[in-house]
Amino acid sequence: MRIAGVQMDFQLGDNAGNLDRMIEKLRETRRAGADFTIFPECALSGYCFSSLGEARPHAEPMPGPSVTRMTEVCAELGGHVVYGLLEADGDRLFNALALVGPNGLVGSYRKTHLPFLGIDMYTSYGEGPFAVHDVNGVRVGMNICYDGGFPEPARCLALLGADLIVLPTNWPPGAETAAEYAINTRAMENTVYYAAVNRIGTERGVPFIGRSRICDPLGKILATADHADEAILYADIDVSRSRNKHLIRKAGINEVNRIADRRPELYGEIVKPHDLASPGRPKKLT
Repeated sequence: MRIAGVQMDFQLGDNAGNLDRMIEKLRETRRAGADFTIFPECALSGYCFSSLGEARPHAEPMPGPSVTRMTEVCAELGGHVVYGLLEADGDRLFNALALVGPNGLVGSYRKTHLPFLGIDMYTSYGEGPFAVHDVNGVRVGMNICYDGGFPEPARCLALLGADLIVLPTNWPPGAETAAEYAINTRAMENTVYYAAVNRIGTERGVPFIGRSRICDPLGKILATADHADEAILYADIDVSRSRNKHLIRKAGINEVNRIADRRPELYGEIVKPHDLASPGRPKKLT
C-alpha cells in the first residue's frame, strides 16, 4: 500500500470549504498512486473554538454528511481516507476520526487523551476500546495528536495487530519534541509503521508547526516535512516488515522482539486508576 499524509491549512468553522479542499487533495494523492490518504486532526471543522456552544453547529454524527460525501468520492476514485472531525453524540462532542472507503465508514476513533487546549477543553473523553481496521490487507490503528505522547495507546494497537498507526494532529508550538522524537519512538518500540500528519496555518492566534512524518517499523524516517508549509508525504507499506517482530541483527548473537520480550507481569503500576486532576478539569473524567 502507498500512503499519503496531507499537511495543509483549514479554516475554522468552514466545514463545507474544508471538505472541498480535502477532496481536491485526495484527487491529487490518488493521481500519485496513494491507496490511503491521511488528513490532520479536526480537518473538517478547525480546532480553536472558544466554547462548546460555538463548536456544536460544526459537529456531525458518525456517520454524517461528510462521511456520505467522502464515500461517494472514494467510490469514484478508489482508495481510502482518514480525516479529523467533531463528532456529535447526544449532548456530547468528541474529537474524532473517520476512516472511509468506497463502501462507506470502515471505522472511527474518539480521542482518548485530552490536553487543555482548543476544542479539547470542551470535548468528552473517548472511552475506547482501541480497535484495528482492515484496509485492503493493511491493519490500521488510529490515535489523535496528544495520544501520541503516551506509549500505551500505540502499544495496545500493536498488540491488536496494527501494521500502521495513524496520528492526525494539530500540533502547536511546544510540540516540536513530539514531532522530532516521539513519532520515531512509537514506530520503533512497536515495530509498526507510524504516520503523524499535522496541519499548518494560524487559527485565532495559534500557529501550527507542520513537521509531519512517516516512520518505518525500525523508527527510520520514510518521509518528513520539517517545516510549516503545505506538503504531501508519501510512503510505501510492506506488511511483512510490520508483522515480523523478531528482528535478527546477527543470528544467535543479536536478536530482539519488542512484543515477545515484554514483561507484562511487572507493569501493573501502569494500569492502576488514579485520582489526579487533569489541567483545567475536575478529577472525574467525562
